[in-house]
Amino acid sequence: MPGRHVSRVRALYRRILHLHRLLPLDLKALGDQYVKEEFRRHKTVGSEDAQRFLQEWEVYAATLRQQANENRQNSTGEACFGTPLSEEKLNDFRDEQIGQLQELMQEATKPNKQFSITESTKTKL
Repeated sequence: MPGRHVSRVRALYRRILHLHRLLPLDLKALGDQYVKEEFRRHKTVGSEDAQRFLQEWEVYAATLRQQANENRQNSTGEACFGTPLSEEKLNDFRDEQIGQLQELMQEATKPNKQFSITESTKTKL
């Protein structure tokens, strides 16, 4: 069944990147980079770790889909993405994971946007 496992991982990876298209551009870029690094980092983990990894990313994908749907229905126009981490969940993290989380938080809360995206005002004839 290794082929089935690999196809499940690839399908989840593609689904997450597809869901990231619904994010604001700066969050999409950050999210895409993070997902790519995490999936690459976990390529060779054992079966038990792989199952937990996949379960967590499945929850992430479901949460992101739900939040995207809620944001579409939100009349204020303000998009809201993310979920607070409980203290219990934080206590389960290893030191390496805490470090990654801190790096991610710093990147996500930088005052200057990484990207400057403007729409073209030229019209095609």
